[in-house]
This record gives sequence, C-alpha cells and structure tokens, in this order.
Amino acid sequence: MSDDNEIIDVSTFTPGFRDEIAAEPGGEHIRRCYSCGTCTAGCPVGGVTDKYNPRRIIHMALLGMRQQVLSSEFVWLCSVCYTCYERCPQDVRIPELMNAVRNIAVREGHVPQTFHLQLEKLREHGRLYEIEDYENERRAEYGLPPIHEEAAEVHRILDAAGVEGEE
Repeated sequence: MSDDNEIIDVSTFTPGFRDEIAAEPGGEHIRRCYSCGTCTAGCPVGGVTDKYNPRRIIHMALLGMRQQVLSSEFVWLCSVCYTCYERCPQDVRIPELMNAVRNIAVREGHVPQTFHLQLEKLREHGRLYEIEDYENERRAEYGLPPIHEEAAEVHRILDAAGVEGEE
C-alpha cells in the first residue's frame, strides 16, 4: 500500500476495475460498499497489521486503482474468517470479494513468493510440510495409523486443476 503522503496519479486508474471484479464469482457485491468501516473495525488480521484494511482495499478497487490493488500483498492477508461478512450492513461478502481479486491477480501473475514456496512444498510432500518420523511415532503411541506423503495424488489434483509449478 502506498504512503499516505504519496501523490496519486489518477491517470493510471482503470475505471472499469470495479466491473471486472463484479464479473468474478464472489465479486458481485462490490458496488454495495459505502465505506462504513465495520469490516475493518472487526477484522482480526487488521488488528495485527495495518497493511490489511478491507475498507481501504475496496475503496481503492472502486476508484479503479487496479495495478495498486493487484500487485500489493495486502489482498493476500485476508484469513477468510468471515467476521466482516457477518457484520457488513450491506452484505458485501468481503472474503469472497478478496478471493475474486486474488483470482484476477493470479491470472496476471501477481502472486506472492510465499505462495510459490507453498506450492513447491505441496508438490514435494503432498502437504505443506514434510512428515517426520517423530509425528508418526506419536501417532503410533495413540493407536493412530501413520501418515504417508501423498505427493502423487496431490500432483494429479493440481494437474487436473491446471495449477502449474514454478519453472
């Protein structure tokens, strides 16, 4: 997100950005937002970092600040807890809206490096972390079956979904 004192060049705005978001599954209600701030006031992520401010993100999207929204990390910070959804008086459905924005960002190659790293781990181990012997030993103590890496099955799912790995 830009510094509050930064001068913004409105000639770089994309007026149809709100329509582009509204055309995405989950983005249909973006125009309902009247910037009351209820979403931001109740957001648990917003309480941890000021980088995530749902009201600001939606406002920027409505203004047409397409490049700033899609290339910033803040749209990836939503935890999809639905607190904002439950409190929004306009039924904006912010978690779904953030997913719509993320989908546009992914199509245009704006994905944070951490997600590429997670995908690497998922392809390598079939999950986001490697199963250590210790974990299976603890499971055995409780009579639980061991966890096996299911990388091949996850590969099939990712391939079927069209998810490509880092080249």
